[in-house]
Amino acid sequence: MSDRGPVQFESAARLLRFAVVLGLIYLFLAGVSSLEGGIKVMGADTQERLFSNVSHPIAGLFIGLLGTVLVQSSSASTSVIVGLVASGALGLEAAVPMIMGANLGTTVTNTLVSLGHVRQSNEFRRALSAATVHDFFNVMAVIVLLPFELATGLISRLATGTADLLVGSGGAEWESPLKALVKAPVSALKDGLKSAGFDGNALGVSMVAVGLVVVLVSLISITKNMKQLIAARLERSMNRVLGRGGGLVAIVVGILVTVAVQSSSITTSILIPMSAAGVITLRNAYPVTLGANVGTTITALLAAMAASGSDALSIALVHTWFNVIGILVLFGIPFLRPLPIRAAELLAEIAVRRRTFAFVWVLGMFIIVPLIGVAIFR
Repeated sequence: MSDRGPVQFESAARLLRFAVVLGLIYLFLAGVSSLEGGIKVMGADTQERLFSNVSHPIAGLFIGLLGTVLVQSSSASTSVIVGLVASGALGLEAAVPMIMGANLGTTVTNTLVSLGHVRQSNEFRRALSAATVHDFFNVMAVIVLLPFELATGLISRLATGTADLLVGSGGAEWESPLKALVKAPVSALKDGLKSAGFDGNALGVSMVAVGLVVVLVSLISITKNMKQLIAARLERSMNRVLGRGGGLVAIVVGILVTVAVQSSSITTSILIPMSAAGVITLRNAYPVTLGANVGTTITALLAAMAASGSDALSIALVHTWFNVIGILVLFGIPFLRPLPIRAAELLAEIAVRRRTFAFVWVLGMFIIVPLIGVAIFR
């Protein structure tokens, strides 16, 4: 009898936290809708000025990377891209490289986590290789698939075709079932800002700013609450499953964990201490990161559900197809599969001998090279 009280309290707390998560998801969708509405209010001229420097796909790639590094979340940056596409401020073709860049930028978090093991050589070697295998896979995926996409448009055509299958291709406008649910708070925000004297570009900028803040805060809060709800259990489950071997099962684990916690960074960061301790091998951890890449695309798909226009759904599906095709090519073809592992192991060996190399890698990969790229190709 004495144990029932704490158990009931814990169950009630979990239910309350789950209800909070549902409310935060609603806020996230409202933030995406506010972002889209604000850009539309700003008008075509403002939109054109904002994106006049993003005509080159390489610049778009690096802007997506930098944007994700800045907010430490590919979910947040891809949600913003979905909102921009939905508003018409950003074309589908120009948005594709940005999505690929966001996929690159999300790997910075687990690489930074691995630096916490820098004082212990063996732990650091294992941790850094487990982190940078994600870096190298995403870099190789971009090197292979971005030129292929620019030459053939296959990924965007697959995404558009999938969107047509989901919502129909009869020329009707995509009407999201969630858009009406988030319309009321966005309309209230717009009316409130107008009453406060905001109009024209000032109104649009304010709606965009509020939308961005709501998207970022709600995503951070969703991730934090989901981590407290299930991350400990997930870590134990991952330990048991991955201890038996990787492959397809590990990819599925990566997808499910990332969908559950709404963050690929959490999924991959869980792997770092496990890898550093030698609990799982690099070859077993590697496919989990691939599943995390696919799982993280659920956020952009949710954002598309709050947006108008079939292009919003298409660009969200570009994110999914890019990761799926990347896995089919780089993991599915046997002679390509070990390349990210070998590159990560080589980098880790160099970094163990010269610790500063790890910090140079992070700064160069995620800050210096993208800034130079934007400067050259804008």
